[in-house]
Amino acid sequence: MKRRDFLAGLGFGGYSLVVLADGTVRAADAPVSEALAKADRRNFTTIAPAGGERRAAPHEPNMAQVEIECDVFIAGGGMSGVLSAVSAARHGAKVVLVQDRSRLGGNASSEVKMHIVGANHHGGRPGWREGGLLEEFRLDDAANNPQRCWELWDLLLYDKCVSEPNITLLVDTVCFGVEKKGNKITAAYARCDKTEHIYKVKAKTYVDSTGDGRLGLEAGADVRWGRESRSEHGEPLAPVAPDKLTMGSSILFTSKKYDKPMPFAPPKWARKVTEEQLIKRRIKNWEYGYWWIEWGGELNTVHDNERIRFELLGIVMGVWDYIKNSGKHPESANWAMDWVGMIPGKRESRRFLGDHILTQQDLMGLNGDFEDAVAIGGWPMDDHPPGGFDAVDLPPCVQVKTPVFNIPYRSLYSRNVENLMLGGRLISATHAAFTSTRVMATCAVVGQAVGTAAALCAKHDCLPREIYADKTKLAELQSTLLRDDQSIVDRKNQDELDLARKATVTASGETEEGKASNIINGFVRDIPGEYVNRWTTELTDSGAWIDLAWKQPQKISHVQITFDSGFTRELTLTSSDSHKQIIRAPQPETVRDYEVVVTDDAGKEQSVAKVTGNHQRLCRHDFDAIVAKSVRIKVTATNGEKTARIFEVRCYA
Repeated sequence: MKRRDFLAGLGFGGYSLVVLADGTVRAADAPVSEALAKADRRNFTTIAPAGGERRAAPHEPNMAQVEIECDVFIAGGGMSGVLSAVSAARHGAKVVLVQDRSRLGGNASSEVKMHIVGANHHGGRPGWREGGLLEEFRLDDAANNPQRCWELWDLLLYDKCVSEPNITLLVDTVCFGVEKKGNKITAAYARCDKTEHIYKVKAKTYVDSTGDGRLGLEAGADVRWGRESRSEHGEPLAPVAPDKLTMGSSILFTSKKYDKPMPFAPPKWARKVTEEQLIKRRIKNWEYGYWWIEWGGELNTVHDNERIRFELLGIVMGVWDYIKNSGKHPESANWAMDWVGMIPGKRESRRFLGDHILTQQDLMGLNGDFEDAVAIGGWPMDDHPPGGFDAVDLPPCVQVKTPVFNIPYRSLYSRNVENLMLGGRLISATHAAFTSTRVMATCAVVGQAVGTAAALCAKHDCLPREIYADKTKLAELQSTLLRDDQSIVDRKNQDELDLARKATVTASGETEEGKASNIINGFVRDIPGEYVNRWTTELTDSGAWIDLAWKQPQKISHVQITFDSGFTRELTLTSSDSHKQIIRAPQPETVRDYEVVVTDDAGKEQSVAKVTGNHQRLCRHDFDAIVAKSVRIKVTATNGEKTARIFEVRCYA
């Protein structure tokens, strides 16, 4: 809905607000003055009638009920939920995003401070960084947050959501119930006790990105907990017998070096950690805590979360006490903690079942590719002992490498709740496959796929399963994702609306590998060790240029350019000083200054875009339609490299 239409917080004489799908807002049976109706309330990101009498929510006499209608309701504001919301909103859907805390990002937020990892395996698989919205966010963060401030990352995620006119963001708000008719959700309930509101949200499609699956649980979606038996799916990595064990949760800490000795006295509830307990858990540096401070996989990671938090904090204090006071690390004398997490970073709880259950064999490529591929993964199958820190005789993790693999759309919606989609670590997968798909970069790109599909459900007035059943709609989903720079293995641009595919390409120069024609070969990334898919040429004092020309002039009003942003490196926000290859600035390969010039059918040149200071990979330009003979992109500067590089140019009417 449009923020200029928000009438939230203005006081409607005690009546609840009703927000309709077309963006209009009304107060039931209440007159609204013309001045209030025209008020510009774009800064409001919650719907919160204030003051006066309030319409009590059923069974909650001190809570006011607010009714909202939208296209897509998303529970959970971690990386998957945020990308789902932004992708759905940018494709025209009206979105309500509910987050149970005040900060977005989940485990990637300042509350937990886990760096985002994915298919490139911490730089161990160069060239396979994820594209799409996640890349957009990462590039913005690297350029604008060189100091590695986690709170600025939180703010970036907030800005991405509240700057989208189609998103209503409800923070400090918990989804707690649903209404159903048959196998479909008809309304979701969420509550914000800080403002004493209960929201009843009616949507076409519902997305559970809560991590613990609260929305799906309330909706009665088919669910799994724990590890399947080896025989169920024939997975060698699965245990012989099924169980209810999971991976545990972790609490991180950060520390800083000072110019004087910094003593530490542990609290009385700290664990006493010995050298024997750390034989398989190496301490080399301590500026960024340890993921292996893990515990709780033998309990219920939802119901026992408070116990798990207490034990984890005790282990954190005990490990720091060992570092500071055991005498084994005298170089720690001037170091002191400057932050300790208070929210356990959870790895595993519920998983829901879709029309396809991802297995170990799927991730290893043994079952072939998926016709409905919509996102990539590639982190190893990375399992941790349920005993965590207390499993002193076991390594803290066992990793089995996978190729970069595709994730099918059929794993992203519930098999028995017709309008429920699954985001993040809730997707349909066995425990063995989940140990790879659970990491946040993979969860994020799954979120983009889910949000795009949910927007298509709104566009076509259909259910998630019908997107797969109708191959035309499935092709539209995949084509839309590729246009948005989503990475899908072995899928290329085949968009019939892209006029660039019909053009002849010439350039001021090219390298043997970096041919000018690569910009219309359909691929937007190099394949490491196999082939280059970009145009590359030396950047001279006069710049460089590349042309697309048509024998028959084409009507064009949109040009989309995909630049090189250095996929060969890792790019993530981290408190670890050991990741030296991460560039906290605009990436040097990326074109910084450029101009887009269109030549019309009369031979007249028109500059339709002139950009300076660019740091983004995907850049789009809209302009009044021109019947064009050619489009030229003139590159005059990069962010450091001496070559001009472009992966793809698209042109649309």
